[in-house]
Amino acid sequence: MRPRALVIALTGGVAAGKTAVTRRFEALGAHVHDADVAAREVIEPGTPGLAAVVDAFGAGVLDDAGRLDRAAMRRHVFADPTARKTLEAIIHPRVRQWLHERALAERGPYCLLAIPLLAENIEHYRWVDRVLLIDAPEAVQLARLIERDGIDETLARRMLAHQASRVERLAVADDVIENSGDESALDQAVADLHRRYLALAAAR
Repeated sequence: MRPRALVIALTGGVAAGKTAVTRRFEALGAHVHDADVAAREVIEPGTPGLAAVVDAFGAGVLDDAGRLDRAAMRRHVFADPTARKTLEAIIHPRVRQWLHERALAERGPYCLLAIPLLAENIEHYRWVDRVLLIDAPEAVQLARLIERDGIDETLARRMLAHQASRVERLAVADDVIENSGDESALDQAVADLHRRYLALAAAR
């Protein structure tokens, strides 16, 4: 089932500035539904998602409060590609369902779905209307990552290498915001797209 509202999937590489863009859309009244929020909610205590994770990995993945020990889980899946695929097979379909349900319930003219790994999973999101890419040069991403996370360049480059390439993201994009750090340019780009999306929604 396709949502009634115009649905924009917003994506971008790590440290491209997705949050800065979504905050600006929200300030203009747009609703943003975030895949990272979904990924947390679908494995909250008592959910089928967390039960499936425990079935796959054992109760040792839980902390004392009965929640997923995310740091331990990250270390485990980073070192074991098979474990990572198992975890993704549990979480990703639930995240997609969570996003789709919220898009279906949307009553505004348009909404945004913030999906960092969209290019890697584009075949599962054919129901969205447009893809908005937040793009930044790799050198800018590296500098932001190093400053934001307090990591060295080697790890920052490894994190970039684990995502789709800039070329792959551009290939799926309908709209692009180049976010190299100019705040006024970012304000204008978001304002322009907001008007465009309102017009597209009205013409549906």
